[in-house]
Amino acid sequence: MGKLLYGAGQEFDLDDRVLSHVKLAVVAKLRRHESFLLNWDVPVDQGSGRVSLWISREIPIAFQFAGSRPPAINPQWLEALMHTSQRTGGMVVMAEDDLNQHLPA
Repeated sequence: MGKLLYGAGQEFDLDDRVLSHVKLAVVAKLRRHESFLLNWDVPVDQGSGRVSLWISREIPIAFQFAGSRPPAINPQWLEALMHTSQRTGGMVVMAEDDLNQHLPA
């Protein structure tokens, strides 16, 4: 289980594979100087609920991985993350199995 470190000491647990894809999508947006919302559902075993973070170049962000090897990247999953980032509601972190629901038809 990796961690998304955000702002002044906030930490969010995310699976390393999910976090790897989120990292690539977030970095791509920030390199283009694009700010956006990053949203995900909190699993029941972590207390339930939802998280929305405003991501911009002015707010410190770090990605901490538990594993030593980067996972293989699924280009379609990355595309789905980037596609949702264009919506008013922001980028939606989805399970890899759900990526087709977030790709354009």
